[in-house]
Amino acid sequence: MLSRDISAGAVVLAVTLPVVFLHVRFQPSVALGPVTFKLSDALVLLTALTAAATVVRRGFAPLRAGLPVWATGVALFLWIGAAVFYPLLSSGAYPWRTHLVTAGEFAEYALLAPAVPLLIRRRADALLTLGTLVGWSIVATIVGVLQWSGWNIAAGWGQGHREPSLLGTQDFAAFSAMTLGLGIVSLLWGVRDRLRIAAWTAVVTGLIGFVLGGATSGVIGLVPAVAIAGSVAARRGLVRRAALAGAVVATALASLGVVVYRSGDFGQFFSFLGVKQASTAATTHVETYPQHTLLAYIGLRIWLHHPIVGAGFEASKDYATFGRELPAAHARFPHVAPMSFPNATRIYGVQDIYVQTLADLGIVGLLLLLALFGAGIWPALSTALRGPPGDGFAALLGVVWLVLSLGFLTAQGIIAGIPLDAVMWLGFGAAVTRPRAGVD
Repeated sequence: MLSRDISAGAVVLAVTLPVVFLHVRFQPSVALGPVTFKLSDALVLLTALTAAATVVRRGFAPLRAGLPVWATGVALFLWIGAAVFYPLLSSGAYPWRTHLVTAGEFAEYALLAPAVPLLIRRRADALLTLGTLVGWSIVATIVGVLQWSGWNIAAGWGQGHREPSLLGTQDFAAFSAMTLGLGIVSLLWGVRDRLRIAAWTAVVTGLIGFVLGGATSGVIGLVPAVAIAGSVAARRGLVRRAALAGAVVATALASLGVVVYRSGDFGQFFSFLGVKQASTAATTHVETYPQHTLLAYIGLRIWLHHPIVGAGFEASKDYATFGRELPAAHARFPHVAPMSFPNATRIYGVQDIYVQTLADLGIVGLLLLLALFGAGIWPALSTALRGPPGDGFAALLGVVWLVLSLGFLTAQGIIAGIPLDAVMWLGFGAAVTRPRAGVD
């Protein structure tokens, strides 16, 4: 039986979380014309409606701390909306209807950000929501371990490989990093008793899942995120040696585990750079890092042709746009496997949100994206350093999740409605949440 201190809105958010961290293949869905409506879409919209009902009853006060985020977020989405239509001024072949659907789903998941401060009002609300995240992470990690052990379940990649668990490899790593970050922040904040046990559980399950997901882009975010968390906790005088040691060891194990796990890919990348001799497979099979490099090259060439406003939202995924850059890409990367190159039937995208934003939305779009992250991180850091304990914990947790997202997005383009989107937008929400009572 739920505590009376837990609000109905927090229950709705808690129910939504496992589904947004679940791959689409495991969700019921229905086709509505050009749109595929999934269970996660329904629950995100239900969460948004519940948050809107909270505004009707209690007003906009919980959203005031996030005004910079809401302002820059609206500006970014207005620019994305414009980028769905202005390519039509120069090309009638631009598939604006398809890209409008993607833009709409991307904006849909953004509704999670204001929902967090509106629905998480008390300590009990926060504990239910964060406990649900940890519980679902345990389930996902167990599935990942079984896949790694050789069990043919949930479309696993086979014994000893990176594993998707119930999310997909990159998203599994991102969700696990989110859980690991929660555990580390909790330990550094000095949680006690049962919450300390829960924090260590989050660290262990997050670490294992992070390694099994095997996303090197996650290391780019994890190391600075933990460094920031440790610095903030130290400035507040909260750090205990055992907690700090646990955070450092967990970060080191997670980072080294991924590097070892992906050593084969690193070897191929060194061959690509000319540091060592390339194997035959490097020129006949798709290799991760060389492909990421050439896709970024294509994206940058698209941007150079449209430097201010970009080629149009998701235009970098249209053959009519990237096809013009293929001759230059083949000339620049003659030893990369042919299968690594996109063509009219192989659409890879840029696979780096910063380069894709330049290509699609121009320098204006990239500045708006960076401004959005700055609006979320900078004020939250101030609150984490000087705010009341409950506010500071939520703000620091949001900062950690946002910095993690910044890392993961170096290897992920704009894909609407995936778990990494949820990590990012929940990070914005946590960064501006000011619960009435602390979680410590």
